[in-house]
Amino acid sequence: MKKTQHEGQSGQWLIILAGICWGLIGLFSNYLADNGLNPVRITFLRSSVAAAGLWIYLGIFHREDLKIRLRDFWMFIGTGVCSIVFFNIMYFITIERTTLSVAAILLYTAPCFVMLMSAAVFHEKITGMKMAALLLALFGCGCTTGIFEGGAAGIPLIGILTGIGSGIGYALYTIFGNVALKKYPPTTVTAYTFLVASLSLLPFVQVTGMSPVLRQGDVPLFILAIGLISTLLPFALYTTGLKTTEPGKASVMAFVEPMVATLVSIFILKEGFRWMEMFGVAAIFVSIVLLNLPEKAAVKAGKTVSER
Repeated sequence: MKKTQHEGQSGQWLIILAGICWGLIGLFSNYLADNGLNPVRITFLRSSVAAAGLWIYLGIFHREDLKIRLRDFWMFIGTGVCSIVFFNIMYFITIERTTLSVAAILLYTAPCFVMLMSAAVFHEKITGMKMAALLLALFGCGCTTGIFEGGAAGIPLIGILTGIGSGIGYALYTIFGNVALKKYPPTTVTAYTFLVASLSLLPFVQVTGMSPVLRQGDVPLFILAIGLISTLLPFALYTTGLKTTEPGKASVMAFVEPMVATLVSIFILKEGFRWMEMFGVAAIFVSIVLLNLPEKAAVKAGKTVSER
């Protein structure tokens, strides 16, 4: 069934909301890291809380959504292991080996990989508007993270490789998720993605060793927050949005995440504000506006500019 313009715009808004939720993750992950949880354990806890929450909900209200064919399980290995687990571990290693700014800009090479993969797998057309929005978003992300101000100087090769790896892993969720959505509803895809992700990490986290950390301060509350607000909710929104939004377009729209992260650092964490960050936020916002323009309106806008 052909999607309507209204459905397409609704899907795009869901993806933007997902980016906003992802942009808040720093509030929770920083606290957990400061209290002794390493990247693998944080990834495990995020996935486990998200999986438990969704499986309980579906088990009570929509049990039919938990039924899948065994032959389709590879899709969820793709979204759960190849994407969620892989990109999280690569991302946190990059932060340890380089800086948060470098890790962020390398992670957001993902749309480049999505567009290339989508063109090869789904035969998705790479239009001039998409390419312009992508380049603008990449520029904005670079400004936001500070990489244009010398932040990438002296990056070790392993940091560059793991950073690019995080971008590839991030892109794979869009690819595998799009395939899975052709057979299953968003709730099913999200539920099995996080179940597979948490089970695959279980042998590496030493659950009993986490007990002392889990009992201190507000750690349990922050684990719930990172699992529900910045994991389950955004992935459910993003997966639902993919049903009516092209993969390449969706991945670029998710650039709202670093924009939100910058605003959080300024107004909540009080980390200060630079002119380059302002340019970055503006560039990301403009790229999202371009992607939300209907094709006809975008063409007309282009003609108007050229006529001037």
